[in-house]
Amino acid sequence: MNTIPNISFESEENEKEFEFLHLSKLFAKIKGGLEHNPNLPHRVNFFALLIVSDGAGYHQIDLKEFPLKKGTVLKIAKGQVHAFQEDPDYDGFLILFTEEFVLNYFSKSSIEFISHLYNYHISRPLVHGGNLNEAFIEEILLELEAENTYAQRNIVGAMLELYLLRLERFTHSAQLPKQNHQHYSIFLDFKNLVEKQYTLTRNVKDYAKMLQVSTKHLNLIVKEFTLNTAKHFIDDFVTLESKRAIASTSASLKEIGYAMGFDEVTNFTKFFKKHTGTTPKQFKAEL
Repeated sequence: MNTIPNISFESEENEKEFEFLHLSKLFAKIKGGLEHNPNLPHRVNFFALLIVSDGAGYHQIDLKEFPLKKGTVLKIAKGQVHAFQEDPDYDGFLILFTEEFVLNYFSKSSIEFISHLYNYHISRPLVHGGNLNEAFIEEILLELEAENTYAQRNIVGAMLELYLLRLERFTHSAQLPKQNHQHYSIFLDFKNLVEKQYTLTRNVKDYAKMLQVSTKHLNLIVKEFTLNTAKHFIDDFVTLESKRAIASTSASLKEIGYAMGFDEVTNFTKFFKKHTGTTPKQFKAEL
């Protein structure tokens, strides 16, 4: 089955963890041709912030189009599938950073507050940053252009961490309590396991066993951060991966169903219709 391209972090400046790009330069490079087509859905193994400083347009994340305008910030998490629009009529900046950058330069407590980093499933990607964007861009450009580069990576990390925390404040609600650090760690382990093992098992008991916790305890933890059960989380992710595959590959529904872990296409169809209200065939026809 032809799969969605997986794009790894690759910087022109030989940076391994962080890159700051002007969108006008990126769009010029896209027109000139790249190894992959950014206008088609592709999965990234890093985090990205799309900050719009002028114009308007849209950007697709996981089959949904998000409107962009001056002041918009679009948060793209590691593992998400996204695509740029053709001939964009907006400008701004794209900030790319890896998980290693987050773990090395963000505090653990901040990571738990910045929900979109690891819990994009229930976090809104679109934020209007307003004046916050302008101050952040100005400050980080000054730092990146500074002749004295002593501790520059740490300073850039601190700036980005503070900016993301302030963005989070704009969209914060009381729906996701994250006071229990141990629970959050288990939740992240569960999320990562689901993303790696979903084609092999959709059984909550299997994931609880891998995490060495009881099924009841795992459900309580997942509910704490998503307001839903572990089974709901697993099924939601399988449904999302199925939609991604149907929309972005030329494979048959039988091949996609098999790739999602279903032995029979009828079982895949029943699962998909149960969770979306439509069959895979109907979903494909409506794209």
